[in-house]
Amino acid sequence: MKMMEKAAYLKGLADGLELDNSTKEGKMIAALLDMVESMAEKLDELDHDVEELNDYVEELDEDLGDVEEYLFDDEDECDGECCDCDCDECDYMDETFEIECPSCGEKICFDETLDPEDLACPACGEKIACTAQDDE
Repeated sequence: MKMMEKAAYLKGLADGLELDNSTKEGKMIAALLDMVESMAEKLDELDHDVEELNDYVEELDEDLGDVEEYLFDDEDECDGECCDCDCDECDYMDETFEIECPSCGEKICFDETLDPEDLACPACGEKIACTAQDDE
């Protein structure tokens, strides 16, 4: 039963009591019933709005799922953005070089577009002077 129906039921019960609206108690009960009716109306509006928003969010979620499926068609494979994995699928760059930071031991991968003389460790920030050796 919706809130408006419940408020109408309460108003009907009060009408059945034949309350005298000229007494303090009658005025109070009538004012409370009016307030309950107003609140019930607003709650029903909010429930309707929430249902619409939930439907909209579900549609957005489905659409986002389609976009993710299109963009990331195979999530089980390595996405090539990690260098910490030991897979052979990390061939997202033509030539990849890997070195170990002498300060912290972090594995650092870079491609031929970076000058190895200007390389700094992303983990500790230490500048690394090295010559690149091909991983293959």
